[in-house]
Amino acid sequence: MGKETTMKITWLGHAAFLLETGGVKIVTDPYDSSVGYKPITMPVDIATVSHDHFDHNHVKGLAGNPQTVKGSGKVVFKEIAFTGVPTYHDATGGSERGDNTVFVMEAEGMRVCHLGDLGHTLSAQQVEAIGPVDILFLPVGGTYTVDAAEATKTMQDLNPKVVIPMHFKTEVLGFPIAGVDAFTTGKGNVKRQGAAQLEVSAATLPDETQIVLLDHLL
Repeated sequence: MGKETTMKITWLGHAAFLLETGGVKIVTDPYDSSVGYKPITMPVDIATVSHDHFDHNHVKGLAGNPQTVKGSGKVVFKEIAFTGVPTYHDATGGSERGDNTVFVMEAEGMRVCHLGDLGHTLSAQQVEAIGPVDILFLPVGGTYTVDAAEATKTMQDLNPKVVIPMHFKTEVLGFPIAGVDAFTTGKGNVKRQGAAQLEVSAATLPDETQIVLLDHLL
């Protein structure tokens, strides 16, 4: 898009990220601040919603009257392609917590995948439907999503260049889920960013999978 080749990724908290690309601002899975993170106040253009739970679908609290992307299939907004792949919020075909949509966004020559509240490891068909992944937003906290071991398998199945863990226990989140250490322990390819933001471009992607831990902005 345009002359910009860098994408700015900011972890707001929980499963919410702000992606800035080519002048477009996208927020993933906006939460209701009752979860413990501060309200999301910056205006955005597009919001993706993996499923209709209050900690992932608080679009009405966003500034900027964003276009909402939900459900499976492919749509294009502001020259960015979004592909929704149907999955489940649990390991029993959705019988416990319903459906979940995995989103793949294509921008700046990269494919960015947000797994939402994925509750199971992926089938071969789902891996194929998702396709190549450069940057993966991966839930790791368990209980409501895949746990550390299942997240590790999911990472291996999708083989992304950059993995950013999300949906884990922090000092402000009250949910009974595991912290990120359960996922990172024993892995050597972990980088602590020491900030909420990461800038990445297709040219600077690592050759092998790197896990990047961001601090939450809010």
